[in-house]
Amino acid sequence: MQDLNDMLYFAEVVERGGFAAAGRALGIPKSRLSRRVSDLEAQLGVRLLQRTTRKLSLTEVGEAYLRHCQAMRESAQAAADTVAHVQAEPRGTIRVVCPVTIAQTLLGEMMPVFMARYPLVRVEIQVSNRVVNLVEEGVDVALRVRAKLDDSGSMVIKRLSEGDLLLVASPTQLARQGTPHTLEELSRMDSIAMSAADGRASLRLVGPGGQEAVWQHSPRYVADDLLTLKLAAQGGVGICWLPDYMCQDELRSGRLVHLLPEWAPERGVMHAVFPSRRGLTPAVRRFLDFLGETLQGATTAVPASETEGLGSAASVAS
Repeated sequence: MQDLNDMLYFAEVVERGGFAAAGRALGIPKSRLSRRVSDLEAQLGVRLLQRTTRKLSLTEVGEAYLRHCQAMRESAQAAADTVAHVQAEPRGTIRVVCPVTIAQTLLGEMMPVFMARYPLVRVEIQVSNRVVNLVEEGVDVALRVRAKLDDSGSMVIKRLSEGDLLLVASPTQLARQGTPHTLEELSRMDSIAMSAADGRASLRLVGPGGQEAVWQHSPRYVADDLLTLKLAAQGGVGICWLPDYMCQDELRSGRLVHLLPEWAPERGVMHAVFPSRRGLTPAVRRFLDFLGETLQGATTAVPASETEGLGSAASVAS
């Protein structure tokens, strides 16, 4: 089969009135362009151009052949335009892994907006707190929360937002056990937690002037779901650390009370992890952009025990 590039070269030579002008437009030396058109004529077994020292003119067969060359060029451009349109219009499936509480709150509220904005996109969300290997399990994006973002060479991180954990209790519990004003006084309070190894739980805290302390307690009630813990805290079961975004309404209404506001764990950084910037589909790119726009400035703290392990990750992107 003949080289289709030669058809393009031939059309450019004719339309631009000579080899020199066509060579400048194509970035090809005049001598090479002339040789390619001559080879094309030899392959076809006909003369397409009449060459004189003054000008070029088409032969009869050359004139007919030119129309096919122009049609081929237009079809190639139309094909490229079609691909560009497909790439610009997000479509296809996005596979996402997300911690339970983030899925039930922030992401749950956001996804209807994303789905309405991009009607050709299909989303599969795996709601899980377990560690996921994105490459092995075919996951496009994992949403995670950590106090620190590790650097590694295999993954890319997009920072989305930060948030705080608040120590809260119900008025019922405070009426029963009193309101603590120091870390030491927390020891007399019933507590609840997401996990407790051998019946004990601990959390590293930072206080006034950068003081550090480790709060250890024996939770009376353990559940590995933050919404369950929030309901228990509202019911007076025990004091609990909750993400700020989960308890704003309860704090405003007085159903929960913020205790020891000067003490808190490190802020949690919510981020998206994905295998590589290269080769991202338009749908995944738009999803990452959507997360960044929607979550900018949002509060997204989640205890470390609630989040997926980060595994390996690479450069940090704002």
